[in-house]
Amino acid sequence: MPIVRLSVNGLPVSAQVEPATLLVDLLRGELALTGTHVGCDTSQCGACTVLLRGDAVKSCTVLAVQAEGAEVTTIEGLAPGGAARHPVQQAFIDCHGLQCGFCTPGMVMSAVCLLRKNPRPSEADIVQALDGNLCRCTGYVNIVASVQQAAQALETGHE
Repeated sequence: MPIVRLSVNGLPVSAQVEPATLLVDLLRGELALTGTHVGCDTSQCGACTVLLRGDAVKSCTVLAVQAEGAEVTTIEGLAPGGAARHPVQQAFIDCHGLQCGFCTPGMVMSAVCLLRKNPRPSEADIVQALDGNLCRCTGYVNIVASVQQAAQALETGHE
């Protein structure tokens, strides 16, 4: 079995995996990072979204061996420098951008990726960036508002 070496939330990880092991299974299983949710196993819902090499990816569609040498960030590793929450996480709380919370980690990770690439997104930019992340509770209005608030907080440095 191959050994995959990568960095997860800033920490080096080495794991022996079957060639067909999905990144989401490595994260949730051996690494016990259960904030990355498995919703559909078919790349439809986005609940398993993580940052891989800085890009938002659905970890149910990535083999663990494809992450060899890469930096992976999960919802657990998002808060900077020991902070309780990342500004996007705080905005989701403040703007009621979560209901049941199942989609929230994937939404947050997609929003973080967007805001790193586009710190001043339009509403259309936000909607496009979150396309592929499904909210079963239909909280989209508050989710978009959460990303808008996070963009403002990040721009003004009010984390």
